[in-house]
Amino acid sequence: MIETKGYAAHSSTSPLQPFTFHRRDPGPHDVQIEILYCGVCHSDVHSARNEWSGAIPTTYPAVLGHEIVGRVSKVGKKVRKFKEGDLAAVGCLVDSCRECDSCKAGFENYCERGATFTYNSPDKHLGGITYGGYSKVIVVDHNYVLTVPGNLDPAAVAPLPCAGATTYSVLRHWKIGKGQRVGVVGLGGVGHMALKLANAFGAHVTLFTTSPHKTDHARALGAHQVIISKHREEMDKQVRSFDLILDTVSAEHDINAYLNLLKLDGSLVLLGFLVKPLPIAALSLIGARRSLGGSNIAGISETQEMLDFCGERGIAADIELIPIQKINEAYERLLKSDVKYRFVLDMATLE
Repeated sequence: MIETKGYAAHSSTSPLQPFTFHRRDPGPHDVQIEILYCGVCHSDVHSARNEWSGAIPTTYPAVLGHEIVGRVSKVGKKVRKFKEGDLAAVGCLVDSCRECDSCKAGFENYCERGATFTYNSPDKHLGGITYGGYSKVIVVDHNYVLTVPGNLDPAAVAPLPCAGATTYSVLRHWKIGKGQRVGVVGLGGVGHMALKLANAFGAHVTLFTTSPHKTDHARALGAHQVIISKHREEMDKQVRSFDLILDTVSAEHDINAYLNLLKLDGSLVLLGFLVKPLPIAALSLIGARRSLGGSNIAGISETQEMLDFCGERGIAADIELIPIQKINEAYERLLKSDVKYRFVLDMATLE
């Protein structure tokens, strides 16, 4: 086994601390990656603090992080796609059953027997749970490792297998293209990628936010229009205007206000993990044959497609690069939306 270092949460109330643990030795199908950068997703905070205990309880110690870019340091004898020295990425998935209909269709993220996530999933190799990217080294089956576009900043690529893939998958599934109107609710790590990608798909893009000071930032990221959602008159002007709205907010909010902005046959897609059920007015759906949906990251092939798309168009995340020693401070700032728009850990700072 490989001894490595990382940072871990040891309880729902304790700060993340240095932690030494073991990875498996690479097998014939494995890729060993020396981690260079790891993004900080809001899901990491929820998991560290066991805020999803009713649905996805956290097992401690928990090494978070599922937005990983690193350098391949070793490959198994049956691996052909990667070689030592390559840049590679790992997102939210490190395995799945590979046999169910979802896996066979390339949607491992919807594995019917339960996907193996990068952290806090059962580890079939070593027992216990999987440990994520807040660490020096990770070993992953090559089928779940992604190639990184060589023209992009590797640190800014790190958030793409999560925040980028989550939004790209929605735009692809709902067949968004030139001339369509797309709304994005919330301007955080996921929301800022939704603006960039929807713009790149050719859509007319609108940000909905409660914060007027975000207007200039949103336009720089690709929004053609910014609506302050707490201004009723502005919202009323947008009724029956949108083909698709991506709702990235994970806090309680009035979803009917956005359903009413959809055109005939328009769709609102939830991306934020809301623990409490939201009240839905039936007339908001029935009145214009609207649909309410949800979407969860992306499968491996679609995530690679997204990375290639971003490479071709020079799209990456807007990040703040920080040493891992500031991870607890980053969590507090993230809760205050004090980041533009994704923290990324420089793993060279982990001694």
